[in-house]
Amino acid sequence: MPTRQLFPTHFYEAQLDQPALLAELAGSCRALAAEDVAGKRWSKAHGYRGYTSYASLDDLPQRDPAFADLKRLLDRHVATFAAEAGLDLGGRRLKLDSLWVNVMKPGGTHSGHLHPHSAVSGTFYVAVPPGSGALKLEDPRLPMLMAAPPRDGTFIYAEPAPGTLFLWESWLRHEVMPSTAKEERVSVSFNYRW
Repeated sequence: MPTRQLFPTHFYEAQLDQPALLAELAGSCRALAAEDVAGKRWSKAHGYRGYTSYASLDDLPQRDPAFADLKRLLDRHVATFAAEAGLDLGGRRLKLDSLWVNVMKPGGTHSGHLHPHSAVSGTFYVAVPPGSGALKLEDPRLPMLMAAPPRDGTFIYAEPAPGTLFLWESWLRHEVMPSTAKEERVSVSFNYRW
């Protein structure tokens, strides 16, 4: 075989059949969006169209049983992803470092970024009305391609649904495409560290 594929980029997708958890999380996320004054202030100051608890609350699994239940599910899926991605953890497990709520209004987007100081990142989708916007993933080789001709697969668009879980290594650049939905998209994002 003259050509081999080297250094694959792993992306994990699961559909969690947890309707009761989705309902609990939807209520909890919307309550936080209404009550978290610091989060609303940060969102407004940083041009976030909607609400995020990213810079305001760091104890959601201790604060609300729905987030504690979600964390238990995430721990199992992250362990599976880490094994499938070939991460050598030396017998240790990745630990949840941060978890935050996103309630994105119609027209909202999140520009390209990565998650430094983490090993695995992801998003669990709670409410995904039609037109919410896909997760756009960027080929990590893009900055090095320089004079290379265009190629298929430079960007991959992952379309979520309620109950979808996406996981990726934190160095993978990604963005949230603009929402054309008529309702808010609700998700919970998180980082795991080694």
